[in-house]
Amino acid sequence: MDVNFNPDKQHTLGNTANISGTGLHTGVLVDMVLKPANPGFGIQFQRIDLPNKPVIKADCDLVTDTSRGTTLQIDDAKVSTVEHILAALVGMGVDNCLIELNGPEIPIMDGSSQPFVELIEETGVIEQEAAKAWYSIDENILLYDEKKRVEMVAMPSVEYQVTTLIDFNSPVLGTQHAGLKSIKEFKSEIAPCRTFCFLHELEMLLDHDLIKGGDINNAIVVVDKPVTDAEMSRLAKVFKRERIEIKSEGYLNNLELRFPNEPARHKLLDVIGDLALIGYPIKARIIANRPGHSTNVEFAKKIKQYIKKNKHVKDVPVYDPAQPPVYTLQQIEKTLPHRHPFLLVDKIIELTDKYIIGVKNVTYNEWFFPGHFPGNPVMPGVLQVEALAQTGGILCINSMPEGQYDTYFLKIDNCKFKQMVRPGDTMLLKMEFVGPVRRGICEMRGTVYVNGKVATEGDLVAQVVKRS
Repeated sequence: MDVNFNPDKQHTLGNTANISGTGLHTGVLVDMVLKPANPGFGIQFQRIDLPNKPVIKADCDLVTDTSRGTTLQIDDAKVSTVEHILAALVGMGVDNCLIELNGPEIPIMDGSSQPFVELIEETGVIEQEAAKAWYSIDENILLYDEKKRVEMVAMPSVEYQVTTLIDFNSPVLGTQHAGLKSIKEFKSEIAPCRTFCFLHELEMLLDHDLIKGGDINNAIVVVDKPVTDAEMSRLAKVFKRERIEIKSEGYLNNLELRFPNEPARHKLLDVIGDLALIGYPIKARIIANRPGHSTNVEFAKKIKQYIKKNKHVKDVPVYDPAQPPVYTLQQIEKTLPHRHPFLLVDKIIELTDKYIIGVKNVTYNEWFFPGHFPGNPVMPGVLQVEALAQTGGILCINSMPEGQYDTYFLKIDNCKFKQMVRPGDTMLLKMEFVGPVRRGICEMRGTVYVNGKVATEGDLVAQVVKRS
């Protein structure tokens, strides 16, 4: 990644990029085109060879097969072996990309992510205006599969880190581990690492005609049993070689290892590719013991569920009372026509061209408590909405040219009250534009946060009118 790369912004490709190759399992020659996409698009695949050119999102809920790679499918449209291209996109910081294919499988190339990384480097990665919303893991998320002896854990971390451990009870591979402390190291440390398989698996796949696109150069073959001369001749014929030998380390002589622990590093590559299917960029430390595609996808689903359940927490504004406000109460009174007892915003702590955050400290002395649920004081929901409206009024007025303005609310929709607001609570009032201001009409999304949770939310529309 470039030294000026901003991880808190979304990125896409600088241009369209093309690559062609054979699918490992289908043997079909596929042309693949990577295209830039708008912020928020994510990563999506499109089968342009099928009627209606169906689009399949990179989403763990759309995985239908993990037996020999990860397959995504909607109806009859499928895309197989997606993990290596997904890992390359994540490793190069690409958030938004459309991947067009005229066949059912991503080209295997040399069995690693390196050809895709080089392609992305050639076309360039460009920063987009939109912010990138990272999701932090605040507690350990654990997946344990006793049958497969797989253990995966996601732990809180300030950045995305991955460690993998593999143990196949193989005298050749032994126990290996690999680690990635920062995604910036992906290109040099992980991307070049190729897929591997055991000779007994290779024979089974050949017997069942399941690797039609297999090539001696796109996989490390681990020899885990004595091999006859007849078997070596058969392999040489399949891979169109005059002769195949077993190296002293227990690998076929098809290629040199790029790293002593290349198999463990490739497993790490697969974890990154499969966890891209969460659909949200995460900050977590992942430790994967004996990972495989099926458990990777299962783990991705578990993390996705955690994020969806806790998604609102990510948006909770941070309030530090020690920091000076953007608008004091006196400045608010200069902007809004409201006064005590109907001024329901104490200060503004954040203000941008897109959103505003206000604070309302709720006390037992509020004028409405004696008459609203006496003995069980609860702030009326309509006044919570009014507090949002006043905060939004400052946002709207701030977006207008110089002058004196008033805001009049035209519509309130989809209002929900999720928890009660009581004396002693601090309300954080967030209002954000959901579209550009047109002819003084402002559409906003409002949220009241109390004690780190959403108390009230709704959609508000206001009109800004210049004072005569």
